[in-house]
This record gives sequence, C-alpha cells and structure tokens, in this order.
Amino acid sequence: MQSRGVGDSNEMAMTMREITGHKASGLNEALQILVLDEPGSDGASNKYAITARASPGLSSFEKVIDFQDGPIAEVGVNGISDEALLAIVADRLKCFQAGPYSCRENAIALAKIQEALDCLQSRTPSGTPLPSRERPGEG
Repeated sequence: MQSRGVGDSNEMAMTMREITGHKASGLNEALQILVLDEPGSDGASNKYAITARASPGLSSFEKVIDFQDGPIAEVGVNGISDEALLAIVADRLKCFQAGPYSCRENAIALAKIQEALDCLQSRTPSGTPLPSRERPGEG
C-alpha cells in the first residue's frame, strides 16, 4: 500500500465527500472533515482529513487520519482502528468527568462510547469484522 498525501493528483481527481455530523457550534463549526479516498473492498473509506482555516482565535491546520487498509496478515499494520479512535475520545471524556467540566452529557456520551467499544471488540476474538453472512445468526 502506498501512502498518498492530501494534495496528490490521484486524490484531487476523485470526488471528496464532506462529513458534517460534528457541526453544532463553536470549534466544530470551524472544522471541516473530508473523506480522502473511495471505499475499499470492505465498503469503508480509510483516509480522512480534519482541517480548520485560520480565523480569530483559531490557527489553520490539517490532520490526516489513516485507518487500517487491508488484512494485517497481508499488508501489515498501516493505520488505526475504529476502537483506537473511540478509546481516545473515551479517555478525554473520563478526564473531563474528573475535572471542572464534569456533566451529565459527558457521562452519557462516555457510556455510549464504551458500549460502542464493547460491541466492536466482540465482533470476533481478534477484533476483525466478519462479513454478516459469516456471523452466527446472520445472513
């Protein structure tokens, strides 16, 4: 697998999709999330960019997130997992709950993220998703 930069011509030719589900107010309004690749054979995209344009009180930046692309046995570890990203958010919410930003909404979000982690980790012993036709009771 070859890693591509955000501005590579191959990526510029494809249609980028913007994700807007995070926009509510403040910082999230200033952040843009773009999907930088087409879905792979598993149906999921693997490369995302989060950008912000410089504005009063906010510096311009871009962060690219690469998710695992392909089976580890075939391509090695080349990106993060959904579980890793959720674990980071869970840790931040736990810290908020232990500090001055503790609130009911953080507690509920933390519980839902932990539930999502539990579901993802129970897919298979290795954490690798199986197609629905191969899961017990499905297909």
